[in-house]
Amino acid sequence: MEAESEEISPAGAAMTGLAYIRGVTTIELDQSMCNGCMMCINVCPHPVFEALKRAVAIREPDLCMECGACALNCPEGALSVNPGVGCAAAILKGWVTRSKPDCSC
Repeated sequence: MEAESEEISPAGAAMTGLAYIRGVTTIELDQSMCNGCMMCINVCPHPVFEALKRAVAIREPDLCMECGACALNCPEGALSVNPGVGCAAAILKGWVTRSKPDCSC
């Protein structure tokens, strides 16, 4: 299967635009608990979040590789994620092999 060059970067390039299977990530944000510290934006390796005036929003959940860094670093506990469901290993394998991610590990 031929990969689109915009979705998968060649080895050595920045890991941008990586996504797993659409609509399967478990990331959730309780905006009523968000204090707007932006820690999630600082620790997330992908542009999953968007800064609002006094909080954040999940902008692109399909870019979440479910590493859990956002939830672990959220001082208010506003974020939750079930690490591993989006299969970071599949995302990385797809990036390295220039193919679509496939969680067959």
